[in-house]
Amino acid sequence: MAALALAPVTRQVSGRTAAARDPSGPEYPQPLAAAVAELPVLDAFGRRVPFGELFRERRAIVVFVRHFLCYTCKEYVEDLAKIPKSLLQEANVTLTVIGQSSYHHIEPFCKLTGYCHEIYVDPERKIYERLGMKRGEEIISSAQLKGTLNSSSSRGQSPHVKSNILSGSLSSLWRAVTGPLFDFQGDPVQQGGTLILGPGHYIHFIHRDRNRLDHKPINSVLQLVGVQHVDFTSRPPVIHV
Repeated sequence: MAALALAPVTRQVSGRTAAARDPSGPEYPQPLAAAVAELPVLDAFGRRVPFGELFRERRAIVVFVRHFLCYTCKEYVEDLAKIPKSLLQEANVTLTVIGQSSYHHIEPFCKLTGYCHEIYVDPERKIYERLGMKRGEEIISSAQLKGTLNSSSSRGQSPHVKSNILSGSLSSLWRAVTGPLFDFQGDPVQQGGTLILGPGHYIHFIHRDRNRLDHKPINSVLQLVGVQHVDFTSRPPVIHV
């Protein structure tokens, strides 16, 4: 198992040295290992960019997705695409999606989802591995699901996924067979996650998806970085007269 990509940190507690808490919120920043910040991601033209450059100068929301044919990732990114750039600019925050396919799949995926923010790929999944992203699906029991639905993070069921597993899987398969190359555009058992990083090489928040439905609700992440909530329902506004 790969070592987690957090630099070791200690702090003083009542006169003794204790290990710092795992990053679970913006009030507990942890340094990101320099070796991970130097790992490359690729843009839509195949150009290599050090991972740390994505959040060197400002705070960034970085979302790692499973693979570009995953219907749950597609629908999650479709909602990310609804975040106005103006809201992010006002808070001095960037939004970045990272996939694990070839860079050739970036442009078609953006056209499919309407996503217009920053996007890169980590085709060798080295950053996924160093950040401790899971591989394989963790099954959640009904009791666990009930508890997660009552929690603030709603772990275990993404509010951004509209398709059921049958229709979603058929849609993914259709995109695979009708695409120019028959591939999954990434490792199908790799899970993603969401981080808040920067400015500089610091992790303020990390959520590792346990399965394809375990996305962090987008508005929960926006709240952590001081960005106004977004209405993802696409319903017309109610006018009171």
